Amino acid sequence: MSDSDFDFESIVISIPDYPEPGVVFKDVTPLFQDPSAFRALVDAIADHFSTRGITKVVGAEARGFLIGPPVAYRLGAGFVPARKPGKLPREVYTESYSLEYGTDELQIHRDALDGNDRVLIVDDLIATGGTAVAAARLARKSGAEVVGFSFILELAFLNPREAIAKDFGNQEIFTLVPVQ
Repeated sequence: MSDSDFDFESIVISIPDYPEPGVVFKDVTPLFQDPSAFRALVDAIADHFSTRGITKVVGAEARGFLIGPPVAYRLGAGFVPARKPGKLPREVYTESYSLEYGTDELQIHRDALDGNDRVLIVDDLIATGGTAVAAARLARKSGAEVVGFSFILELAFLNPREAIAKDFGNQEIFTLVPVQ
């Protein structure tokens, strides 16, 4: 079975009524625990973007930190963590974004990216698109070119692609498990 044929969805565990009644939480941690699944998800993302000349992968705190480094390694690229405020020790760019339940911020070091970088944004999940767009805006503030986005899960019914398209046009979005 090739990585593109791997049944990622069968390993994701659905947990009803978590964190509140009516919500079905999609737990992707079993994908990280299963060596074959983890290898397949990293390979699928890296293979999909292998011809795009990616020089840096940006992963949002915290699960983007689990996916981003191995994808960056496979692409021969560097990894840039997009962190919550107060976690990075040098000068930073900051980007605020909306969540379903409020607002938050992400930061990257000002010297992490530059105009020569071609960036892939990765995270475990895209819901409304706020985190992904914030990470991409940080890359753009640095002068880098955002080449694409990749996620394990996409909550398609929340229309996250519209949020990305609003700021980044018809940017490449690669998802392993679309949830309708």
